[in-house]
Amino acid sequence: MPLPDTALARTAAWRRASGHCACHECGLVHRIDGPLEQREYDCRRCGATLFSFDRRANDRALAYTVTALILLVLANAFPLVSIEMQGNGRATSIVGAALAMWETGSEGLAVIVFATTVLLPAVELTLLLYVLWSSRDGVSRPLTAPLLRLWLLLRPWGMIGVFMLGTLVALVKLGSYADIVLGVSFWSLAGLLICTTMISAAFAPDAVWLSVPIRGALPSGPRLDGHGAPATGPMISCHACGLTLPDPPNHPWEGHGCPRCRAALHRRREGSLGATTALLIAAMILYIPANTLPIMNTGSILGSQADTIISGVVFFWVSGSWPLALLVFFASIMVPMLKMLALGVLVWTSYRGSSWQPQERTRLYRLVEFVGRWSMLDVYVIAIMTGLVQMGPLASITAGPAAIAFGLVVILTMLASMQFDPRLIWNPEGVCTTEASPAATREKTVHRGASSGAQGATLGLSEPPRWPRFSRVSLRRLRSRRLPGEQDGPTA
Repeated sequence: MPLPDTALARTAAWRRASGHCACHECGLVHRIDGPLEQREYDCRRCGATLFSFDRRANDRALAYTVTALILLVLANAFPLVSIEMQGNGRATSIVGAALAMWETGSEGLAVIVFATTVLLPAVELTLLLYVLWSSRDGVSRPLTAPLLRLWLLLRPWGMIGVFMLGTLVALVKLGSYADIVLGVSFWSLAGLLICTTMISAAFAPDAVWLSVPIRGALPSGPRLDGHGAPATGPMISCHACGLTLPDPPNHPWEGHGCPRCRAALHRRREGSLGATTALLIAAMILYIPANTLPIMNTGSILGSQADTIISGVVFFWVSGSWPLALLVFFASIMVPMLKMLALGVLVWTSYRGSSWQPQERTRLYRLVEFVGRWSMLDVYVIAIMTGLVQMGPLASITAGPAAIAFGLVVILTMLASMQFDPRLIWNPEGVCTTEASPAATREKTVHRGASSGAQGATLGLSEPPRWPRFSRVSLRRLRSRRLPGEQDGPTA
């Protein structure tokens, strides 16, 4: 039976799931006791979005997804742009740019360009179409949960927006040498970018997760009876679907599959700091050749020239295109360097168990996540120029050895930020138990693995119970509203 989109229905759905919601960035558990009058809520401690529940928004996202798929087909069926240089003309498409890189010996870059601009966007939109269509009546189908998990994993790797920006930069650079004609694919890409932006703003995955039934229980473990979870004690949350469960010491969920989405449950991602450090070191090593070796080779009847990233910035600046010079400088030089520096700070402070400015470090992590893909700008600029400028002895452009190094730097830093568990900023060990008095006026909170005391534990009294307050996310204003029965909860 479809679930109506009302405050009581939303509350009932959450209470049937577990009655709790854990922040995926800081781990703070919020208990849902009163009607959910709003459709989107923030974590009281770190400000991250806890959940969003709006089926009507998902209906809009379904319409945007269908439109985006049509535009994606058009974007790959017609030429992207064509140029004419001294009587010689050439046109290229998105796939044509990748093929040109393959034919000129840059197979690795060709795979990166094709995967991030054609293959992965097509797979993402197809998955999202099935997920939204199968859950439109509030009842999930068998493949809804695994396909939604797969969509969440692939979402950061579709880079239509970055490719569109790289195309504009390449056209500005070629504009002084050739006549340029924009094709149908260019305008289809512009519409596709608008549609994907609207999908990101409208889609509410939590509305889909709440329609997925919770099945099974651990052998000899806590059985889910559908009446909500205990208000105290250690808890664990699924980082994929957000389901929050009681995690008693005698029957831990650690290492088992989530009863809703089947993802592996963990208090903290195992080996997070080690994997992040290894990927970060590899990115730092590749960053040196990416900025010192030639990233693009240009050949003509007058000779050949090898350009680095810095020389490209200088070209834009000298030619009067200083906005593009600044854009390339920040996207290709400053952003990767600052991103690696920020990840280094996050890893070092988390490794030391530092309590220094956790809110600011969480904001820094969000910034790293947001800017990760935009450093791929130079790779797409080279792809477009390689696809367009292949005119034999008159003019030709090929990718240099720095291009593949730079592409790998972007990929490695994105993987590093994905491996980092932001909950380590707030509670490194991920184990917290509470003992509430009958009157619920005071709570004892025990954090195992803290840095003080001979046995590595701290024991202290928390503030008088005040449940984490939810606040609505709005583009125009941020308004906090207290729910009935709010109290302070444990940390997942």
